[in-house]
Amino acid sequence: MSNETRRPGRHFLQIPGPTPIPERVIAAMARQILDHRGPEFQKLGKRVLSGVRTLFKTEGPVLIYPSSGTGAWEAALTNTLSPGDRVLMVETGQFAVLWKQMVDRLGLRAEVIQTDWRIGADAAEIEAHLRKDKAKAIKAVCVVHNETSTGCLTRLDEVRRAIDAADHPALFMTDSISGLAAADLRHDEWGLDVTISGSQKGLMMPPGLSFTAISEKAIAASKQATLKRSYFSWDDMLAFNADGWWPYTPATGLLYGLDESINLIHEEGFDNVLERHLRLGAAVRAAVRAWGLEVNCRDAKYDSPAVTTVLMPDGHNAESFRKLVLDTFNMSLGTGLNKLAGKAFRIAHLGDTNELTVLGALTGIEMGLELAGVPHKKGGVQAAMAYLTDSVRPATAKAA
Repeated sequence: MSNETRRPGRHFLQIPGPTPIPERVIAAMARQILDHRGPEFQKLGKRVLSGVRTLFKTEGPVLIYPSSGTGAWEAALTNTLSPGDRVLMVETGQFAVLWKQMVDRLGLRAEVIQTDWRIGADAAEIEAHLRKDKAKAIKAVCVVHNETSTGCLTRLDEVRRAIDAADHPALFMTDSISGLAAADLRHDEWGLDVTISGSQKGLMMPPGLSFTAISEKAIAASKQATLKRSYFSWDDMLAFNADGWWPYTPATGLLYGLDESINLIHEEGFDNVLERHLRLGAAVRAAVRAWGLEVNCRDAKYDSPAVTTVLMPDGHNAESFRKLVLDTFNMSLGTGLNKLAGKAFRIAHLGDTNELTVLGALTGIEMGLELAGVPHKKGGVQAAMAYLTDSVRPATAKAA
């Protein structure tokens, strides 16, 4: 028996992943394991491999690895590139930094466009950089779709148009680990060659699965690439997935959960899921601005529908504030990463969440600001309530 005092009610997990897991997904995973070479598993395999394509909006293959999203990063690079290849990247935040570090470790050559971490990737700068590459030597453009550390979204459709305007043949790769099922993502329509994601964000599952959507152009590139790969080889996965199998023991329990997660998303309506994320994000930002605090994303064009990063006033430490909120109100807020460490906290509005959950989180933050002595104005929660009330008013009026 624990000696810790029980805390009534649920823990508010307001970090941008792992996100809270719906009860139906938990129940789906609480099943006896199947023979992963038997007919019942094959049905499950075919179902999830088909269903996940609808979330990426692709007719092509989506590979499912038993790994974190970092594994999908490695698969994207090693299957399409060769030692010494040049890769254009944009440093939009901590996860772009980490992806670049992997590029370095694999013996590739990164060319990095810097930002102040307060916007997404600027398509015009990407186009200008590619136009200077007269020899067409850059083999890939890699950008983070939704930068979880900064709360800034990259407009992938604009980047696609920039690559086309530069008439450049580089592969277009994106990390949509926290973008999938939260932000608009159209793998086929936007000409994405490699799109990766993970299970623990918009898919409302535990960590442990990564996803890699690949185009025919990317598959063709993999036939010429010479970086070493084994576990993450696309060839093996494509061959086995064609019949609903995996080349090694799959994460069966997580695949049960994925099957149910896909069902939940389509029961709500995929467009409704994306609109909900936009609406909740806008409500959170309304609260932050009403408090007189500053949202890290400095251009609304790049606002993330998944997470809002809030800058702390000078002289106030974000980690101390997060600890106070956790200890007092049993709520976890996202930490500031890298150059934002101690200077910002993050409010997730991602995955299985709704208006009342977000309002509860904002209430805890507003009380925390008061207790921590952080300079702010009253009324942030009220501003969010007003926004959300107005956003649903047409629907309720129609129902009446």
